Amino acid sequence: MTDTYLRSLGFVPTEPARTAMTPPFHLAWRYQQEKLAQDGTPLFIEHPFGVASCRLSALAAPLDQQDVVATVSLHDRPALEAAIKSFFDAHGGVGQPIPAFVPHTFRPYRRGE
Repeated sequence: MTDTYLRSLGFVPTEPARTAMTPPFHLAWRYQQEKLAQDGTPLFIEHPFGVASCRLSALAAPLDQQDVVATVSLHDRPALEAAIKSFFDAHGGVGQPIPAFVPHTFRPYRRGE
């Protein structure tokens, strides 16, 4: 899997800025599908640190195996695409784009605007 390939499937990184604390892409990554399912369920894909597969889930960081929708090999693109299609089919199809994140602007004192 590559960043370009994941983006071509409609995924965006959950942490767009890479920092010194972020592991290299080939070791671990987490992305979110740009669109929600029709019923409002989000789809995340992650490659956990040290595991030779990626997993799809409705949670950003699933801790329990029951929260994982599918687990596929890192190099099995047809299986990944089938798992994504299966997820959306099970949730009524592709829905609205995820809401844009708007960070809160910290203002240490009140300003009149």
